[in-house]
Parts: sequence; structure tokens; C-alpha cells
Amino acid sequence: MYDFLSNKFTTFKKKENTFTRKNLRTTALIEDKIVIITGASSGIGYATAKLLAQKGAKVAVGARRLDRLEKLQNEINQTEGKILISKLDVTKKSDCDSFVGKVLEKWGRVDVIVNNAGLMPLSFIKNLKIDEWDRMVDVNIKGVLYCTAAVLPTMLEKKSGHIINISSVAGRIVFPAGSVYCATKHAVTAFTEGLRQELSPRKNIRVTSIEPGVVETELTNTITDESLEKFVETSKQMEGLKAEDIADAIVFAIDSPNHMNVNEILVRPTTQDR
Repeated sequence: MYDFLSNKFTTFKKKENTFTRKNLRTTALIEDKIVIITGASSGIGYATAKLLAQKGAKVAVGARRLDRLEKLQNEINQTEGKILISKLDVTKKSDCDSFVGKVLEKWGRVDVIVNNAGLMPLSFIKNLKIDEWDRMVDVNIKGVLYCTAAVLPTMLEKKSGHIINISSVAGRIVFPAGSVYCATKHAVTAFTEGLRQELSPRKNIRVTSIEPGVVETELTNTITDESLEKFVETSKQMEGLKAEDIADAIVFAIDSPNHMNVNEILVRPTTQDR
């Protein structure tokens, strides 16, 4: 059990076996896990791929910017990590199916998928940036659906797997200029919980929602609404989370023992109020 005063786990006897935090984790080692990560050309996806490769996972990364993936590949190769890269547009189901097919052909299975690809072109509804609404729905919602559909058959067949969806604090709250973005992240949060109810108790497939607050990534670069310039500048001045902070949260969920399903991780910067 955990001793909060000494800040460590203590051992106890149960059926003549010694229980410690160390052997608790041996049922779900990251080493040699096959992990797919979408939106891996920057930010959270990039940092997660590097951390998982460092810990011995085989990472398959996809994104539209192949040059960024090649840079990531070089960095991981320098540390003798194992990586597969592929150009990927998550709005195209054929791309998602083909990407997963490449992973299965190379490594034979998929243990984890991190549905990370996402956009955040915030705007006030009155400005009718409908093309941006469509793009957010396509990437943030359909991309998650398509990639989940691509890995699900092999996970169901093996009765094992882990689906990690990157939602947001915006999947819990709503704010002005974020109406559509928040709607897409609420959808991801709801979809993730639905997956958990369908798959975890019955099929041994774990499901996790990661919900970051403000993270210092390229996400605000997609905002074109000029009336939000002050908001963008203010958010950049805040001491936000690092992509590596969210990578740590993802690794925690993956590295938990198989009987433990980390359903949600909500992480905000200390200075963020909502």
C-alpha cells in the first residue's frame, strides 16, 4: 500500500507474494509495445513519439508534413529507437486504413493508438468561418473516428489494446470564440467514454481521454480571426504546459498495469483559471 507520509509504497504479504510498485508495472511494460501516433509532426505527438521510443516502444507516426516526420525519424534513429513514418491525412479514411496496414505488415500488431491530430482555428460564430468549422469537424472528430475504426478490428481479434484520444479542457467547458472547437472536443470526450463502456469491460481494450489545458504548441497558429489577436498574444504570455508534460501523462496511462484503466487525465497550467 502507499504511505503518503513517507511518499513511497510499502510491501505486504498476500498469498506469499510480495507486492510492490515495481512488480505492479511489470504486467504492462512499454518496451516493445507497438504505438501509433497521429499528428506527430510537432507538439504533443512529436514529444510523445520521442519519449515512447526512448522507453523502448516501437512508434509508428503519421502526419501531413513528411519533412517533419523525417526529422523525428532521424532523432529517434540516433538513439537506436524503432520508428515507422508515413504521410497521413486523418480526414481520409483510406489514409488511415493504409497507415495501420503498414504497421501491421511491419510489426504484426497494434498495441496502442494515440489519436492526437487536431486543429484549433478559434473564431466568433458571427464571422461565419464555415470552411474552418468543416476542417475542425473533419480533423478533430472524423479523424479520431477513422483512425479508431482502422485499428479496432486487430485489437478486437487479439482482445487487447489501448485507445488514447487527445481531447482538451475544451471538452469540459465552453468559451466565446470556441463554440465549434469546444463542440468537437466535447464530441471526442463523449466518444471516448462510449468506447470505454463498449470495449473495456467486454473486450479488454483500455480507453483513455487526455485533456490538456493551454500547451505551448503550434495550435494557435491556425487562428485566422483577427479579433482574437489579443487572445493569442495573452495565451502566449502565459506559462503554459510543455508538450513533454502531456507526453508524460500519455506514458503514465500506457505504463499502467493491464487491470488499471486510466480513463481521464485533465492537466492545466497552474496559472490557467478555466
